[in-house]
Amino acid sequence: MCTAASYVSKDHYFGRNLDLEYSYHEQVVVVPRRFRFTYRNGDPFANRAGSVNASSTGWKSGELNHYAMIGMAFVQDGYPLFYDGVNEAGLGMAGLNFPDNCDFQPVQEGKRNIASFEMIPYILSSCATVSEARSALADVSITNQAFSEKLPPNPLHWMIADRERQIVVEQTKRGLEIYDDPVGVMTNNPTFDVQLTMLSNYRNLTAEQGSSRFAPGLELPAYSRGMGGMGLPGDLSSASRFAKVAFTRMNSVSAPDEVSSVNQFFHILGSVEQQRGLCCLGPDKYEITIYSSCCNQDKGIYYYRTYDNSEIVAVDMHREDLDGETLAAYDLVRADGFRVVN
Repeated sequence: MCTAASYVSKDHYFGRNLDLEYSYHEQVVVVPRRFRFTYRNGDPFANRAGSVNASSTGWKSGELNHYAMIGMAFVQDGYPLFYDGVNEAGLGMAGLNFPDNCDFQPVQEGKRNIASFEMIPYILSSCATVSEARSALADVSITNQAFSEKLPPNPLHWMIADRERQIVVEQTKRGLEIYDDPVGVMTNNPTFDVQLTMLSNYRNLTAEQGSSRFAPGLELPAYSRGMGGMGLPGDLSSASRFAKVAFTRMNSVSAPDEVSSVNQFFHILGSVEQQRGLCCLGPDKYEITIYSSCCNQDKGIYYYRTYDNSEIVAVDMHREDLDGETLAAYDLVRADGFRVVN
């Protein structure tokens, strides 16, 4: 299970926690403009107004093919299977687990069929804003096609964010649904509309101390700071994480500089990170926050830290050849250490 969030100070930031009990060989991957994405069901940009993509069948070296992007991915057979990413235009997208509710379909006639593992490349390669992404999804059906026999489709839904707003994309038995996301966060189940409705359970929370409202004429003194937030959940369920990170993110304050903003973003995600031992899935099997990410969408800098390394590591997409054709991939720094000062 996972958590994604968007945050604005001077610049705009987007990132997520990846919470799982296992890890692939994920890497920070930079995709240049002329890397050739291929799609299972032909050219998805044919007859799509406003797309910057050239036809995948008519692609030629030297032409602008798509927006460059950076993100966390598992590279398999030369193809980046993205968990999350941001493109050079400042649009971010993350896929999170969505079991039971997710309903991917076989290829459908008359639809723009996109395999689930193609969703992030499809949007980030061609869209600069949430509005463009919403338009690009208008006639899409997300298919149940596997990347390979060893990599079947995972049940996912997606958060897409730019500086101005966020949306959540879910395909359930009701079809493809797109929700405006006024709180700038997403977790897992239940469906996003239900998550928003359940926030009303916490409508009396406040970041201030709050007042005594137990009964008229009875003044109950505050015995601690922070009592305005009493009732805010702290367990690791997806519904509780949704409420906790929404409250944290929407009341968060930081200085506008890069260091302060990035640190604050990791503290927001840290409010719902998972520690080994608290989510037991079997003998010696625990779900943990494998990594947390924060990407400056304006500058194209991808920051991350891992469960075993609390140091924040940065990869700048603009230090790569964005007019190239080959991926640049960086292994995660996982080994932790200590700074001894005496």
